[in-house]
Amino acid sequence: MPATTMDELVSLCKRRGFIFPGSDIYGGLQGTYDYGPLGVELKNNLKAAWWRAMVYERDDVEGLDASILTHRLVLRHSGHEATFTDPMVDCRNCKSRWRADQLKDNKCEKCGSTDLTEPRPFNLMFKTAVGPVAEEGSFAYLRPETAQGIFTNFKNVVDSTARRLPFGIAQIGKAFRNEITPRNFIFRVREFEQMELEFFVQPGTDDQWHSQWVEARLQWWRDQGLLSENLQAYHQAGDELAHYAKACVDILYKFPHGLEELEGIANRTDFDLGSHTRSQADFGLSANVDPNEDSTAKLTIPHPETQKPLVPFVIEPSAGVDRGVLAVLTEAYTKESLENGSERIVLKLKPHLAPIKVAVLPLARNKPEIVEKAKAVKNLLMATGIGRIFYEDTGNIGKGYRRHDEVGTPFCVTVDFDTLGRGDDPSLTDTVTVRDRDTMSQVRIPINELAVYIRERLV
Repeated sequence: MPATTMDELVSLCKRRGFIFPGSDIYGGLQGTYDYGPLGVELKNNLKAAWWRAMVYERDDVEGLDASILTHRLVLRHSGHEATFTDPMVDCRNCKSRWRADQLKDNKCEKCGSTDLTEPRPFNLMFKTAVGPVAEEGSFAYLRPETAQGIFTNFKNVVDSTARRLPFGIAQIGKAFRNEITPRNFIFRVREFEQMELEFFVQPGTDDQWHSQWVEARLQWWRDQGLLSENLQAYHQAGDELAHYAKACVDILYKFPHGLEELEGIANRTDFDLGSHTRSQADFGLSANVDPNEDSTAKLTIPHPETQKPLVPFVIEPSAGVDRGVLAVLTEAYTKESLENGSERIVLKLKPHLAPIKVAVLPLARNKPEIVEKAKAVKNLLMATGIGRIFYEDTGNIGKGYRRHDEVGTPFCVTVDFDTLGRGDDPSLTDTVTVRDRDTMSQVRIPINELAVYIRERLV
């Protein structure tokens, strides 16, 4: 079952090295978090699963890694300079500052006062100076999303790959938003990572593609271990849609703090490429875009049938990596009562997401021959490239098992005296005990079959 409180997840993440508060030794920097030794593995595994599904398992998607520093004209013509805002209010009583649309009953969350200022727009983008002199004409933005780098590179990708419709461009990368009130652990932060696909399609086929991507993304999250009962597809109503969107479906997840957005799949029509292209009037755009006299490129592609230049529609599945990490941790966090009356905490992560794939434990850490054999087994598994293999030498098998239950390690491999041929059963020589995290069942496996046994189960 999902964790009942966020406090349980926060405690586990800090105690076991998943996630730490940013700049912690100086009191922290609100809205920033650092991923520790296990957190970075989990995060990388989630990103790798997304990249594999989006790029490697399809033949109609290319990858991209665009720069974080973004020319101000990009974000002017995308509409971010004018519209990328949240409503901000100040509490006159305690001087705290809040995002107006997140307050309950229009009350200050800190002191409960209703004496608030009128909401005013606050632009969320981080501005930074470029070059040695900070002046009005020498600044850029830290990108607030990864999408714009894809749109501005559309022609580069088409020209270098000879792609034709339909096709997509995928990107994983950092984005920055100066949130008024970061909250709920890593759910809403100021520095975060996105997994975004811009899938370009012929107008008229966009509704079908939008539906297909909604179903594909729901299934992908299920494949990462999220239960269908904790997922919900929310179709935004007309007054909820962004001004450029024809349709948008939010994939909601039951986080510890409530049902919130995990991913959005939007039909952005031809707004984005149309906003960034020159000679806009030549292409019969369906979206209402502002004039662009700054762009140097026509962001078009040949129509699949007529071969005339076409500004395609785009379907955008956009997910937050950090929210994804929080979701899979929430789903995996499990408390179990054991037969002896004790309780164990276990992270039932999908094996492909687990930070540590296998822990190798010597039965006795003070026996050189067992230690040597255990390290040889560890090296054998490391050579397969299946992921991180951890040598656990606490000297207490039970505590080692509990520790790896708590961090989500799917398999623990124990090397004992039987492995060395010093037990009562000679047939157990060169075998090891493999313990399953979820069932706690144990089997003896010959060392020469161990790698295949583990690999087959890391799915």
